[in-house]
This record gives sequence, C-alpha cells and structure tokens, in this order.
Amino acid sequence: MENTQTSSVAADAVLAQPEVRVAAGVVRGRWRPTTGGTGNPQSAAFLGIPFAEAPVGELRFAAPVPKAPWEGVFDAAEFGATAQRGDPGVTLIPEPSVEGDSTLNVNVYTPAIPADPAADATGMPVLVYIHGGGYFAGSPASPWYDGRNFNRDGVVTVTISYRLGFDGFGWIEDAPSNRGVRDWLLALEWVQRNIAAFGGDPARVTIAGQSAGGGAVMTLLGMEKAQHLFHGVYAISGALADVSAARSEEFGRRLAAELGVAPTREGLGALSEERILEAQKKLTAFDGGDMSDIVENGLPLGPSVDGDLILRPTPDSFRAGVGSDKPLVLGATDDEFTMAMGDAAKMLRWVPTGMLLGKLGVAKPARKAYLAANADVQALGKARLAGRVLTDKMFRRAILRIVADRGAAPTWVYRFSWPSVTFGFAEHCLDVPFFFDCLDGPAMVPLAGPNPPQALADEVHGAAVAFIAGGDPGWTRYDRDGVARVFDTPSRDVRDAYASVRPLLEA
Repeated sequence: MENTQTSSVAADAVLAQPEVRVAAGVVRGRWRPTTGGTGNPQSAAFLGIPFAEAPVGELRFAAPVPKAPWEGVFDAAEFGATAQRGDPGVTLIPEPSVEGDSTLNVNVYTPAIPADPAADATGMPVLVYIHGGGYFAGSPASPWYDGRNFNRDGVVTVTISYRLGFDGFGWIEDAPSNRGVRDWLLALEWVQRNIAAFGGDPARVTIAGQSAGGGAVMTLLGMEKAQHLFHGVYAISGALADVSAARSEEFGRRLAAELGVAPTREGLGALSEERILEAQKKLTAFDGGDMSDIVENGLPLGPSVDGDLILRPTPDSFRAGVGSDKPLVLGATDDEFTMAMGDAAKMLRWVPTGMLLGKLGVAKPARKAYLAANADVQALGKARLAGRVLTDKMFRRAILRIVADRGAAPTWVYRFSWPSVTFGFAEHCLDVPFFFDCLDGPAMVPLAGPNPPQALADEVHGAAVAFIAGGDPGWTRYDRDGVARVFDTPSRDVRDAYASVRPLLEA
C-alpha cells in the first residue's frame, strides 16, 4: 500500500488517519487537537506499535525479540496490551490495564510527519517517557501521558510498555537477567531506527520518567551499553532499585519454592501468569513491622546489578564518569509518601519521636540535627514527620548523593513544593500532570484538587520543553552554586534547597 505522507500538519489534517512506514511495516494513526498554548494545533497519535514479539510461550522469560515485519497496515488507533494486569490498587495516576499478549509496544505522538524523512535534516527533539509503578505496576495507556501538548510545543513524544514484576525483573536460573531493562533498551533502539519517520531527530532524544520510571532513566544513565541511545535525562522523583545479585537470586528462589517449582524457565513457564502474580504479591507484601529495610533497600523486584547489563550500582557508575557527558535534571516533590501516613496519625501520637525515627531507619547520631532542620514539619504532627522521613530517605536524599557523584557533570535540580488542595502538601505523582501540561485531564481533583494553577504547569512544562529542545531547563546548574528551582506559586530559585535532608547524609 502506498504511504500517504505529506509535509505539514495543515496538509495532513485533511487525512484523519495518517500513515507512516517504520522498519517493520506501515502504521496508521489518528489526528487530534492539542490543548492550550499557541503552538502546533494538532497532534497525530500512533498507539500500541509493537517493537518486539509478544513475550509469551518460549519468549516469556527471554530477552525481547524485535518485531518481525507485517503485511498491510497496522492500525494504531488503540493502546496496545499492558504488562499491568487488572487493578493493582497502588497508582495515583489513571493508568488503565489493557488485556492481551503483545505487551512490548510504543505509543508515538507527533505534530508533523515529513514527506521524506531521509531528506529532512531538521528533525524535532524527542521525549521518551517511561512510566512508574514500583517496577511491578503502571501503564503507558494513561491519558496523562498523552504527548499532544509536548507536540504542541514542537517535541515528538514516545511512551513505552515493558515487562513488570517477576516477568520483567525476577531472577531465573537459566533466563536472561533484567528482562525489563532489555525491553527499555530495545524500545530505545526502535526509536533510533524509526523516529525520523515521525519527524523526530534520533540525535536529540531525552529520556524521562517518574518514580520507578525516574529510577529507570537513572539506571540507563549509568549503563555503558545504553549511552548511544539518548542524549539527556529528566528524572522525576526517581527511585533507584540497584537490587544486588544475591538479593535478586534469593527472591527468585523463594518465589519458585512458594510455587513448588524449580527456579527455571521450564518450571516457572508451566505456571499461569495469575499464579506467579499471586505469589509475587504475597512475598512483597509489607507486614507492618520494621520499615527500615524496605526504606533503605526497596522491593526485591527491579533492575539488578547483574554484572552484564548493569555492571555496578548506579552511584558507582556515576562516580566512574558514566553518563557525565549527558545533561540531567532531577528532583522530587516535598512530601512524596506523606499520604501513606494519613491513617496512622492517631496511633503515631503516642509513639516516642526517637522510636519513630528508629523504625524509619534514622540513625541516632542524625536524629537531633534532622529534627532541628525539619522543625516546621515536626510541628505539624508525627504523621507529617514520618511522611517527610520516608520521602527524604526514599527520594530526596538520593538527589544530593547523585549530584555529588556526578561532580562537574551538567546537572540541574528542582523541588516541586506546590501543595495539593486535596492533600495539603506536595505528594507523590502531583507534578506529573504539570510536566505533561494536562491539568484539563481526568482524575485531577483526587490528586490536585479543583483548579490547579495553569501558570505553574506553564512553568514546569516549559522548563521540560526547554531542556528537551536545548539541554538547559532555564535555571542555574546545581553543580556550580547549589541553586535549585523550587516550583510553587510563585516559583523561585533557592540555594541549597535540600538543606533539610543533609543530616541524613552526614550521620
């Protein structure tokens, strides 16, 4: 079939279903309007394009295999299958699950399709976004991840689907390690081969993600084998995993034993997806006891230091200079996990402060200085204090460490401090709709409250566009004088904006 490409949005608007030829065949998308702003008025969405064969049968626990060519036209009107199954009950972002086997797919959003990609030397900058969800949940089918308003501002956008939980990250005796990471790499290779056909420049790719997605892009930044696949990184509330090889193997053996099978592809492959998910949930459930281990080490399912793809813990790679040529923006909300303490407020009133800090893994030598640095939070009650400790130990402390590990590498830091009207503080995920400039999207009130400030979205989204397009978000590099952008109403630049976290570094 002849490819029906034209050279401009205006011409393509006549065709409600634009078609693009990628390496494996022709894909058909849909035009839609952008919202707000004064840039490109339309965005073409190509959804659920497979970049790999479905990871089922013999491929279930294998490295991803590039998608074979197809005949005819692939209709990319609907989201592809997601690795997330059912309702995981953990996401604050609307992230629907989509049934099906072909879970390794990408969604591409573009404002313009070139008539001849080979002759077009002026491709647009590209954002590749990796969703969060603790490496066991999440979905790229969220309406919040729609790239239409990045398209409005001249950025081609790609979101990717990858294997989650045990299928993506669990240790199996005779299977490739880090299968989810291998999915990221193959998706990024697909972008390098195909994004020019959508008007993107493969030499200007920024990878971004939030929560586990933020951890994913930090992992990629520290991987030698990934360096040729992107040119900048934007990490939103990044949660690094860096699971040790021993811990990964111990969990894999424990899960196989729970299921009564050998920890092999044959043994685990004989079980249904549902049975493995049940065992995974049982073995990763928090029992309400001492939280210090999970705070310090996270869950046992995530990118592991396998000595193959991931040669060493990511901070060690940064100290060795890996990724130091690439610009990085990273930051977090002020109270990522404070909402997790909401139901415990009454009970925590009776817990001595020292005991509470101990349960959360704050060493005795750090407690006095930490409380002094966070006196404003402590005055709000022990639930707010506990939430801030969780936030600092799981997210904000890592920011200061990464900045130090990267030395003079180009690094910018931010804080997202605007308090949600619903929660009264800046909680986990709150900054995502500001990043995508989708405050008119669904499910906004439960997270942000009514009428979140569009002017703040203009700032957050505008900084992201500036970084993706030019490698600079618009404020001073942190490595030069310790200044961070604090996004709030109004926003401001603050020296040592993470000073209240420092006692956790110095104990």
